[in-house]
Amino acid sequence: MRPLNATIDPQALIHNFKRVKDFAPNSKVMSVLKANAYGHGLIESARALNKSEGFSVLTLGEAIELREFGFNQEILMLEGIYEGYEVAIASKLNINVVLHNQEQLNQILDAKPKKPINVHLKVNTGMNRLGWVPEDLPQVFKVITSTPFIGKVTLMTHFSSADEKEGIASQMKVFNNIQNDHQFDRSVANSAALIRYPESHLEWVRPGIMLYGASPFEDNSINELDLKAVMSLDSQIISIQSLKKGESVGYGSSFVAESPMKIGVVACGYADGYPRHAPTGTPAMVDNVMTSTVGRVSMDMLYVDISKINDVKVGGRVELWGKNVPVDAVAKKAGTVGYELLCSISSAQRVPLRYLDGQN
Repeated sequence: MRPLNATIDPQALIHNFKRVKDFAPNSKVMSVLKANAYGHGLIESARALNKSEGFSVLTLGEAIELREFGFNQEILMLEGIYEGYEVAIASKLNINVVLHNQEQLNQILDAKPKKPINVHLKVNTGMNRLGWVPEDLPQVFKVITSTPFIGKVTLMTHFSSADEKEGIASQMKVFNNIQNDHQFDRSVANSAALIRYPESHLEWVRPGIMLYGASPFEDNSINELDLKAVMSLDSQIISIQSLKKGESVGYGSSFVAESPMKIGVVACGYADGYPRHAPTGTPAMVDNVMTSTVGRVSMDMLYVDISKINDVKVGGRVELWGKNVPVDAVAKKAGTVGYELLCSISSAQRVPLRYLDGQN
């Protein structure tokens, strides 16, 4: 069997959930489980996060799977319905939907569901991605509060720069100026806003990346935020090569040895979700010693410098990210974000997920 797996620590998920409650003790938590729980496994992550008052996913299929496994929390489809037939299913299974345009509202009204559907009405406060602009809301409120096909309403928006210097002030101002005579619940805080801006907590918070042990900020590590890495991507050395000065390793001769050195060939590549664009010098750990990659990542393999690590043998353990090698550090070297790397495991389909504490 190929010696590559992603080890998931449910206790770390539980710890990170507790940190959410530390930051926002008076808010209900809508834990984000989209993209197969950011690559960590939908059902297993939901079990670890079972104290959440709600879960949010992207597709109806994910929502159905959660219901089939017995989760009774509020479940929210973050982009709402895509096809009219989904209305009846969402109604039957008590699945909430984001409502962000007139077409979706028309689909609900046309379907006339037997049970009212709870909706999260999305407001475009400046991200200009999804949602109604505030001036359209009075008419939308009039429709959704007068129809028997829509039940509980929650107002929501999404911040574009909560993790950056710009912050949330301008979008919060737009959101707070909405005439909310109906006293709808509100949901605005993603991980970054939840941590930095207490004024964003409101009735619901929507943590995502912080639950999985990656930081939403470039200038704050998970250690500084007291978060724990949940996933460890581990492999082994499958070959050892000795390079002479001037010799290269991998495609394109992108790395050339400046002196004699030993190279460990690792069973992991971009088809497994490791970033192809990770350059020489990306951190890795071999047999509990920090080192770095060299050369160009290929489909099934990458290469690490083991010149200064004693007694490395074929079969030596390699941590590509996890408790010792922060996924954010790998992402920064690769010019991306921890979100992408964790989610890439979900789509690789070649990396088995292994759960600690007997979960499987």
